[in-house]
Amino acid sequence: MTAPDSTESPALSDNGIPSTAAPEGILGRRHRALTLGIISVVSLIAFEASAVNTAMPVAARALDGIGMYAFAFTAFFTASLFAMALSGEWCDRAGPLVPLFTGIGAFGAGLLGAGAAQQMWMFVAARAVQGAGSGLVIVALYVVVGRAYPERLRPSVMASFSAAWVVPVIVGPVVAGTVTEQLGWRWVFLAIPVLVVPPLAVMLPALRRVPAGVRTEGMDRRRILLALAVAAGAGLLQYAGQDLRPWSLLPAAAGLLLLVPCVLRLLPAGTFRAARGLPAVVLLRGIAQGAFLAAEGFVPLMLVTERGMSATMAGMSLTGGGLTWALGSYTQSRPAAEPYRERLMSLGMALLAAAIAVVPAVLAGAVPVWVVAAAWVLAGYGMGLTMSSLGVLLLRLSAPGEEGTNSASMQVSDALGSIVLVGVAGVLFVSFGGGSVSVDAAGGAAPASAFVGVFALAAACAAVGAYVAVRLRPRG
Repeated sequence: MTAPDSTESPALSDNGIPSTAAPEGILGRRHRALTLGIISVVSLIAFEASAVNTAMPVAARALDGIGMYAFAFTAFFTASLFAMALSGEWCDRAGPLVPLFTGIGAFGAGLLGAGAAQQMWMFVAARAVQGAGSGLVIVALYVVVGRAYPERLRPSVMASFSAAWVVPVIVGPVVAGTVTEQLGWRWVFLAIPVLVVPPLAVMLPALRRVPAGVRTEGMDRRRILLALAVAAGAGLLQYAGQDLRPWSLLPAAAGLLLLVPCVLRLLPAGTFRAARGLPAVVLLRGIAQGAFLAAEGFVPLMLVTERGMSATMAGMSLTGGGLTWALGSYTQSRPAAEPYRERLMSLGMALLAAAIAVVPAVLAGAVPVWVVAAAWVLAGYGMGLTMSSLGVLLLRLSAPGEEGTNSASMQVSDALGSIVLVGVAGVLFVSFGGGSVSVDAAGGAAPASAFVGVFALAAACAAVGAYVAVRLRPRG
């Protein structure tokens, strides 16, 4: 079987002589259908993420389930975390076709179940099915990229992943809000599965040509059990964090006992000491995503409560970051950037650290609020340089037959980094007096130190990420 990073065979002209034409890109005849299908699937997932978040409060209120509101997110994440590891093993054993279509089917079934739910527990269960489908799909897509595209095209494919998020993130909340008001919240969930069919039909012929798994042995049951323990531990920690009573220490302790030792065994050896090569790639994914989300989650709250902005205007201050994220992804995809990939990633994390450090300056009334929007443009560009390149490096460092396992490890690191850093940021915010903040009160409803503590944590983590980025290239 041809290695996933082998070069393409030269194109032949009609008389059988090798053509001197420039190699095709990701939208060339050979890869066009698969690329368009992948972009469509990623766009639908992005649209679902932004649209569902908009409709979720209305759904919870209609189902008389405000008390279980947070569990709708917890169930999605916990199932997704387990499905990522399962998908990695499945792809390496049998190829990405079946896991991808199973994941899309589960994702659609979860949406239908949520839209038809009559009680909140049914809604939460449907969200878990959705999460399982999402976890299967995202890892399978990475494997498809590793096996269907030559190495020279992978940066461009990764850039298309980021670009596919831009429009859905901008229009998703508006469309979802309109549909919720005019047709009802259920149609936000029920309408999306219909949109999945066209991209599947487009990409199916190309997916059938993707090489199957090269491993002859069965799936590694040990890794699957470890992933199940990690998901259960994370779920217990989230549950404890949502029910801050003394007895919640018990599920929190149980969650830590499950999570910590299993994560150490699930991720590549040396991940948490930033060993050169693949371990550093996996670690940086968690650091970058966690630092970005920990800061992003508190930006609108700070602008609403401390500077009196509307929720809509505060949210719009982050939209520039989505556009420059796509621009950063495009930058790393250019052939001229290839020799400097690791340096660009270190620069990206440094830009993220600097942008986050600037944000709390607006707590001073003399600093204009547009500084936040400008800083987030910088942060988005830094993330674009970093995140897409991580996918490229991961596939480059993966031996044939290990793309699924390693992609799953990176996605697990992404999820855990987000949980840990966002959770610690929340603890810092409350510890410094932010627990009494009200979104209806403007002008100093929380101590400035509560926000400063959060952004200092996120900026420090991003700075650590800039150091980890210099360890991405293996020795020799």
